[in-house]
Formats: sequence, structure tokens, C-alpha cells
Amino acid sequence: MTTLGAPPTATVSLPGDPAFEAATRVFNLYAPARPAAAVTARTVDEVRAAIRAAARRGLSVRVHATGHSSGAVRPMADALLIRTELVGGVHIDPHRLVARVPAGTPWGVVVEAAARYGLAAPHGSSPTVGVVGYLLRGGVSLYGRHVGLAANSVRAVELVTADGESRRVNARTDPELFWALRGGGGGFGVVTAVEVALFPATAVIAGAAFWSAAHAPDLLSAWRRWTVDAPTEVSTSLRVMNLPDLPEIPPMLSAGPVLCVAGVALGTDGYDVTTARAQADDLLGPLRAVAEPLFDTWQPTTPAAVTEAHMDPTDPVGVVGDHLLLGELDDAGAAEFLRVVGAPDSPLISAELRQLGGRLSLPDPTGGALDRLDARFAYMGAGVPELRSDPSAIEKHLAVVRAALTPWDTGRTAPTFVESPDQPQRHLDPDRVRAADLVRRRVDPDGVFRGDIAPQT
Repeated sequence: MTTLGAPPTATVSLPGDPAFEAATRVFNLYAPARPAAAVTARTVDEVRAAIRAAARRGLSVRVHATGHSSGAVRPMADALLIRTELVGGVHIDPHRLVARVPAGTPWGVVVEAAARYGLAAPHGSSPTVGVVGYLLRGGVSLYGRHVGLAANSVRAVELVTADGESRRVNARTDPELFWALRGGGGGFGVVTAVEVALFPATAVIAGAAFWSAAHAPDLLSAWRRWTVDAPTEVSTSLRVMNLPDLPEIPPMLSAGPVLCVAGVALGTDGYDVTTARAQADDLLGPLRAVAEPLFDTWQPTTPAAVTEAHMDPTDPVGVVGDHLLLGELDDAGAAEFLRVVGAPDSPLISAELRQLGGRLSLPDPTGGALDRLDARFAYMGAGVPELRSDPSAIEKHLAVVRAALTPWDTGRTAPTFVESPDQPQRHLDPDRVRAADLVRRRVDPDGVFRGDIAPQT
């Protein structure tokens, strides 16, 4: 194995080494990571050693964990990439209602650990997304309309800064850095662990229902009407999907375009599903009245099963995607959405409207740089190049959708979904961007983490 002379505690590898391939693997196969060198760090000492090795070679430092957002990072040809896989395991404190999570841990592990104590976490739709990057980017949880942005649930951050110092940061020890870490972008250091608040939950109603896209106009209309006064305990998404003919996909869902409504309803105080069942019926009743679903998994279940409700892929796959934050979507906006995403020649496998609002839109007095999203919906479009011979067709269609939805665009982006390498921190107002940059310069005056625009996803 070729090394850069790092201490024994951190073996830094170069392209061609098996260790390099392991450290640079990503979930989004369409956007491979191509750094000058790479290391997998499993201890805080190994993180420190990797930072020193980068300094000796004049390399900047970049960080990732699962590589879900690899398509949105800047080129790293002059950087050492640190893959965080910190050991120690998830620790649940049922008395303080918090979880300590080592960097590199996926949400599925935390959800299962918390469920043993009758607790739930502010996770997203995929069990394979890394906890740290998701939280520090903002985090639109499946419970987000009830608990707010997931970043607001962070209670402490452990990181190694550019000077090699290991810090535990919270609202008391370093309030400015703690504020900036939660939504202010990347470049503050290598996060090695986070402490995140949990909440009581033992029973929910969750699932996904699919209809033929022939009913899309009436279904979208009914769903939009429901979202106007929807209870905060319920969070949903609506997707127009063109699913491939694969063994794991029910054949009735791959026979043609479908519309899917997925989500979760949280029981009263996290325990009693009577109210959750009624709220789910208020959502699903009008939709089922439009047409009988082709496939329907909505049912009472446990928080441990909620990560499966959205049916996100669990194996790495190549994806080209885009997103917008949208304001109120009127009849014209809904019609335009269906016109462009439901076009017969659409190469998109999924075009989603994620319901926002509730506590996701409310400022949090103890929150960080990003403590809310000023939008009603998040649009996310995605195509899988492996299913198309010409990936440029996906990119062109995404551009068409973006242009069509521009009248309803809030002008911001949601870093939880995609961070643009050309317009980082577009989700923040200028004053918050400047404030975060001041903190970044304080903890990294020499620009060791230059170019690391987003937390380690």
C-alpha cells in the first residue's frame, strides 16, 4: 500500500489502493469522489493524524461519511478526503432523552437503538443516510412538521478543528461555533460525534399508497387541500414515479407511471394511535375516494419501521437530481408540475413534493444558523442514469422542470436535500452567511477545510 507518511494511527492511501477505494466509496454512484488521497478514520486520534498528514502535503481536507450527496460537492483533486467511521456505537440516555452518535453512523442504527427505549429520532426517509451530515445540514425529518428541523434537536457536537484540537461544543461551551455548525455549511472541522434529542414514541400510522398516474390531477388536488390545515403530527410526500421493472418492485407499480402518497402520523404523546388513525383517515379517505390504490401499505406500526415507509433504495445507485423550495402551490402551479413531470418522455424516476410547514417553518430561539425553512413544499426530481443510455436527458429534463416551477420558487435551497457547489448556503440570508463565515475563519484561519461547503454526508 502506498502511504503519505502519516503516523501509524492513520494510513493515508492513494488512488489504486484498496483502502482508497473503501474510503472514497459513495452512495450516489453517478458522482464518485476523486480526491488526491483518502483515509478512513475510526478514532479521534486517526482524525488528528489525517489532518496532520494533509498539512504536510499541502492538501486541504474534505470529509464524508456515506456519500449520499456526493453529486453536490466541489472537485477535490487537491484534497485529502477523510471518511468518518468512528467506533463506539450509539449510546441512548433514556433519562435525558438523547442519543450520542459517532460520525459515520446511519440513521437506521439510531432508530433501532432508540426504539428499544420507546423513543424516536428526527430521522429522514432513508435509513442509510449518515446522521451527522443530515443533522448539520438542517434535516427535514419524517416527524419534522411536529418537532421542527432536525438541526434544532442537536444538543452537542464533538469535532476536531484545523489545529488538531478535539472540542465538545454546545450552547454553553462555545455558543457561536455551536450556532454555526447547525446549518452554517461545512468547513469548521471534522465532526466525530453528535448528541441529538429524542422524543417518546411507540406507535405510529405510516406507509405509502400508489395509484395510476391517470388519476394524478384529482389526487394532487385532494392532497393539496388536505395540506392547508393538516395537523403537525402528520408529515407526507407526493411523488410521480416511473418505476423500473425489477424483481423487488410489485409489477402493478412498474406497468406505467404511478402517483404515491407516503408519510407518517404520530400518535398522541407518541403512544396512542387513535388520533393518528383518524388523522391518517382524513388524509387517505378523499384520496381513496378518487380511485382504489394499486398498492397500499398504510397501517399501524412502530417507529422502528418508519424508515421503510418511503421505500427509498438501500443499495448504492447512480442518481442525477435537483430540488427547489416552493411557496404556496396554486392550481396553476399544480397543473404545471404535473405537465412537466408527467410528460410521456420524462426520464425521471421520481418527482416529489415534500410537505413542509408546521414547526419546520417556525424559528427556534435556541436553533442554529438554519433553524427553519420558509416554504410550503420541497420539490425533488431524480433520474437514474443506469436506466437511461443518455444521462444528459435527465439533466435536460430537470432543467425544464426547474424553469417551469420558477414562478413558485422561494429563491432558496434546502441543504438537507441537495447543496449546490456553485451556490453554497443559498438557504441562508446574507447576515447569517457572514456570521457563519466569521466563525469559520476563527476556527480555521488557514483554510485547511477550504472547499468543504457542506457537512459530512
